[in-house]
Amino acid sequence: MWQLDYPWVLLLLPLPWLAWRYLPAYRESRSALRVPFFAAMSRAAGQSPGKGGAAGGRWQLPLNLVVWLLVLLACARPVLVEKPIEREQPIRDLMLAIDISQSMETNDYKAPDGSRVDRLSVVKNVVRDFIAQRKDDRIGLIVFGTGAFAQSPPTRDHASLLTLLDEVGIGMAGPNTALGDAIGLTIKLLKDTPEQEKVLILLTDGNDTGSAITPDHAAAMAHDRGIVVHTIGIGDPQASGEAKVDLDTLRNIARTTGGRFFTAGDSGALQQVYATLDRITPHKVKTLSHQPKKDLFWLPLGAALLALLLAHGVAALAGRFAVPATRGESGEAQS
Repeated sequence: MWQLDYPWVLLLLPLPWLAWRYLPAYRESRSALRVPFFAAMSRAAGQSPGKGGAAGGRWQLPLNLVVWLLVLLACARPVLVEKPIEREQPIRDLMLAIDISQSMETNDYKAPDGSRVDRLSVVKNVVRDFIAQRKDDRIGLIVFGTGAFAQSPPTRDHASLLTLLDEVGIGMAGPNTALGDAIGLTIKLLKDTPEQEKVLILLTDGNDTGSAITPDHAAAMAHDRGIVVHTIGIGDPQASGEAKVDLDTLRNIARTTGGRFFTAGDSGALQQVYATLDRITPHKVKTLSHQPKKDLFWLPLGAALLALLLAHGVAALAGRFAVPATRGESGEAQS
């Protein structure tokens, strides 16, 4: 489909007629020699004087009108509107906060071969699968121990995110668990993002032992800023000491922010938790449409130039090959 971007330019179409109708005729002063016997000279030469007129003869007026129309059409900028181009853009930022405190080295999970593995190893394996399924989301990674650190800001470069995840190790951020600080860091990272939905998935044993801000206060701040926190309790609820899982704290955080609370006592349960999160946090994308335009102004402009070139070329050839009456022929005619 084609259209004119500036159709109002066509209102100038009657401008030449208005100029011819209301502007005075152009007259040029020239030096001339008056010959009283001009008529006798013309008859002696066998030629008759022609009448002055517009150059080009009869075709000059329609040619000028056609060229004027084509030039106006080019100025109106005809364009070809092509099919719309659609692309998808995420409208959600999703943060993963992973506990890497000393308590995450507790070996209370069973591997497929029956051996005992630490909590963090199981979490990292499941997180890899979860990231692979969220292709359209911007995902960020926070790790926390005694302090909370941004391992990666929200990004769609999931390959780099997985590399950073592999580099995470137990105790890198200190031996304690700063659960409230991890939520506070998430608030800071997501405060200026334009996405409408902001989600934090918090994986921890929930035993806060070193936060500068309490988990309950951090959860209230996250709720005020529209951040939904889903909490996942990692490890054996029957554990004691530093390995104890504080399920009540995680349950309160999820309730305050409008999220969901899960427990993952083994690797199979953790897989089910992520499958549930994938359903309650669906892929939401915004489709943007753009219709490219291809300029066609060169077509009428080229046609106008071609018409002028052909007309003047034909006129030049006609003038070159025209045969005037010779003096001999005029003398014979007089005799």
